[in-house]
Amino acid sequence: MTQIGIGILGGGYMGKAHAVAMSAVGAVFNTALRPRLEMVCASTAASAEKYRTAYGFARGTDDWQALVNDPKVEAIIIATPQNMHRPIAEAAFALNKSVFCEKPLGQDVADSRAMVAAAAGHINMTGFNYIRTPASQYAYDLIQSGEIGEITGFRGEHTEDFLADPNAPATWRTTGKANGMMGDLSPHPINCALRLMGPIKSLLAEIETVYPERPGGKVTNDDHAHILCRFESGVLGSIYASRVATGRKMGYAYEITGTKGAIRFDQEDQNALHLYKMSGPEAQRGFTKILTGPAHPNYEPFCQGPGHGTGYQDQIIIEARDFLHAIEAGKNIWPTFRDGMEVNQIIAAAHASNDAKAWQIINDF
Repeated sequence: MTQIGIGILGGGYMGKAHAVAMSAVGAVFNTALRPRLEMVCASTAASAEKYRTAYGFARGTDDWQALVNDPKVEAIIIATPQNMHRPIAEAAFALNKSVFCEKPLGQDVADSRAMVAAAAGHINMTGFNYIRTPASQYAYDLIQSGEIGEITGFRGEHTEDFLADPNAPATWRTTGKANGMMGDLSPHPINCALRLMGPIKSLLAEIETVYPERPGGKVTNDDHAHILCRFESGVLGSIYASRVATGRKMGYAYEITGTKGAIRFDQEDQNALHLYKMSGPEAQRGFTKILTGPAHPNYEPFCQGPGHGTGYQDQIIIEARDFLHAIEAGKNIWPTFRDGMEVNQIIAAAHASNDAKAWQIINDF
């Protein structure tokens, strides 16, 4: 086993998740590379020291350049606001360091393209954790094996209700384009669609601010969006994302139909996949609920009991495993920065479609 020094930029919600994942991944997956929590960076020295103590880092700093340039930091995880992703990644790659960057990759397509260019020849990964549940990994395997036949339709969503109350006050989430639903939630179902269905050729989108004013200020970004998309395969699909979907807590869900069957998944029940097979007597047909277990991808390292389940943090641990495996092998593993850029392209096309009230071709962005 070989140690590798990890630096994490950002110690908040996602910074903590990645710190915990790097602390656990060696034991869970018996990785050849064993992370050493070397340094954490936060916006103030006091916050950095708090995170250092809480998460078990050797050192803390409020200077991101000091972290990136430190020779003991060999791999970097970016869990900062989007406006800092590009400069941090470019600086890290210039020093030949491996970089994991949380979604969305860049603030816009230009940022993402620059980051992809800087990543050439280096290990790079974009953080899309939800698609890594054992159930969704199994859904991918079923589709690739032809179990549900030729794919005929896709419907995906990511719906939450943390801003469903019109009396909820204005916050940083309700100002600035990058903080809106399109920058926050929509990357996940878009990434899901790309993974399970392949590239999107064109789309038509409507993006809306449901509550333009809230107590304390005006809302300057979006609440929800409908996206009608045509995949390069020719299949028609749809994506809906919302932060005002009353009653939904983690509505990352999809339904995929094929000529021989169908698949349904809902992240609120993330340890189950529903599979329909067009076989047998009509009176006996229906969706079968499959509880994930050791027979499904990446489940057994966490638990030997079928139906016992995995959780949110386990998705981040699987990401950590993939990142370490990529570094060890010297070969990138999906999803790379380019995959993150493709999500940014679709978001840009959706905004353009909403403005023009017309279909847009993804390759134009």
